[in-house]
Amino acid sequence: MKLAFISGLSGSGKTVALKQYEDIGYYCIDNLPLQLVSIFIRRALKRSDGRYERLAIGIDARESAHEIARFPKYLESLRTKGIEVSVLFLRAEDSVLLQRYSETRRRHPLAQGDCPLSEAIRRERQLLAPIANAADATIDTSQKNLHALREEIQGLVPGSGGKLSLMFMSFGFKNGIPEDADFVFDIRILPNPHWEPELRKLTGRDAAVAQWLDGHEATGRLFADISAFLERWLPEYQKQDRAYLTVAIGCTGGQHRSVYFVEKLGERFRGHIENLTIRHRELWAPAAGTRA
Repeated sequence: MKLAFISGLSGSGKTVALKQYEDIGYYCIDNLPLQLVSIFIRRALKRSDGRYERLAIGIDARESAHEIARFPKYLESLRTKGIEVSVLFLRAEDSVLLQRYSETRRRHPLAQGDCPLSEAIRRERQLLAPIANAADATIDTSQKNLHALREEIQGLVPGSGGKLSLMFMSFGFKNGIPEDADFVFDIRILPNPHWEPELRKLTGRDAAVAQWLDGHEATGRLFADISAFLERWLPEYQKQDRAYLTVAIGCTGGQHRSVYFVEKLGERFRGHIENLTIRHRELWAPAAGTRA
């Protein structure tokens, strides 16, 4: 089991950090009482499905001062059990935290009664000191936006790089552009197999259609251009905080040309992208006379 504790000052980005760990593949729990961690771990280790193989737990000022003071002992106990434990602590300058609370108008967890926000932040620093002092990594988020923070966290987690999930989707423009597409390529410029009577009822997955399209020089040039674009830019997306990317290839009806391209792209990138899926949106119920 890999266990990560995520902690930090209120307003420093702990929720963003937990979300990034979730995108990386961790099972995330926010504000689990420290007294229950050992009990949860024991039960998690008994599972055979690996659901909690990578676990991230958020700890912050909502925990009691007594339990936070005991945090180093909890760490020691977990590590003696052979659990790989890491601690990430997020902080920011007081002026930045004051500005963020002013913008969100949220109540600080320690700003009770007539306690001003500046004093609540000072008390929180003292309260969380045992966790901050035990941290394996500390990130100052004062000058970081959401994307920069997520990217830095991804760089801290071993084995998290290159986990982009890529989907190649074929579709027909006559039924609308997929709303979840990140890239849309229009290949209606290519010759249309629909106008060949012997190919009309086939799809882009059939050898006869593939052979017919391969016989046109424009097909190869367009495929090479799209492939080169993706080969150039997919690694940059892998470096970022993107968990999913959808590349949509569209023709008129989504039956011939786009299906053929998606199948070829799947062959081209399978082995380079670990999580790769293919979807043909229109093939589940193609309409009679569909032009692809």
